[in-house]
Amino acid sequence: MSRCVYCGARKGKRPCPALNGSLCSQCCGTHRLVSIPCHTDCAYLDNNVAYQQKRVGDQFEQQRRALYKELLEQWGEKAVEVLYFLEAVTFKHFHARKDAQDGEVIAAIQTLRRSFSPIHIPEGIAPPFTESLKKEFQAFMQGEKADTQLVNAVLDRGVTFMTGFSGTGLRSNRFLNGLIGFLKSRYPETAEQLATLGKTGGQILLPGGTSPQDRGAPFHPGSHG
Repeated sequence: MSRCVYCGARKGKRPCPALNGSLCSQCCGTHRLVSIPCHTDCAYLDNNVAYQQKRVGDQFEQQRRALYKELLEQWGEKAVEVLYFLEAVTFKHFHARKDAQDGEVIAAIQTLRRSFSPIHIPEGIAPPFTESLKKEFQAFMQGEKADTQLVNAVLDRGVTFMTGFSGTGLRSNRFLNGLIGFLKSRYPETAEQLATLGKTGGQILLPGGTSPQDRGAPFHPGSHG
């Protein structure tokens, strides 16, 4: 029997399509979805998705907190609202999809970012989430004159964060698992509301209950990490 391709010490008993080799049970249990970009059809993944999302969500929360602080200090509350919207619409569309990959989210945000460029670049037929993100972002900004510099800065920083958290795996879903696990464990009511909106097509509300058309209530980014 071959050695575990991760630790190289114990026997590899579980085939790992993500690493193209075999893992010992300890490395599989410890590192799946954390440092191993598991394939969604892996037989050892299905029964542990919720548990692993919680584990990755804990790591996501720590890095997310630093990102929110950075944006708040540099750009103010509006930047935090934009980032929260990106998280909310991503959860809304992907929370129940086992086959989703981080690349879908990153590509959609990059396309949204290019839409703010003064140079028009034909995009061709966009994937479903890309089209949804663009439409929902327009609704999110309805009635406001977008600060292009601020929006571009948040989108760029968001892509950098997502790419870094996702890792180098071509089929990684680590960012999605982190976001989903974080919201489900720390803000279950918010997660449930977003999941319902995903079925009904309803409007995403900002933290504190404000909609894009009602900015009267204060926004408290600290309450969301």
